[in-house]
Amino acid sequence: MSDTPELPGVWVFMGVWAKQPAAVFTTLERGEAWVREHRLEGMLTWYPLDMGAYDWVVAQGRFRSKPEQPTPEFLAGFSSAYQPHHHYENSEPPRTED
Repeated sequence: MSDTPELPGVWVFMGVWAKQPAAVFTTLERGEAWVREHRLEGMLTWYPLDMGAYDWVVAQGRFRSKPEQPTPEFLAGFSSAYQPHHHYENSEPPRTED
């Protein structure tokens, strides 16, 4: 089962030391296959189409803006742990202990 929200969106891969995305995928499964194929480390994060991450998180009721926000600098660098995301080490998601 995928944790992709109902809204249209994409999965963006950022390498561990990257300053910009390396790839964009329509499904988590395609992104994970690419990560494994190339044995990469980094993160796949879901982003909604046609809206910013900040706007999506606010619309989900997961973030309340403070009066000094949103500045252009804040919005340009905004990301949220509430966006579905997966971390990869040695091309595999970290294992969780039961």
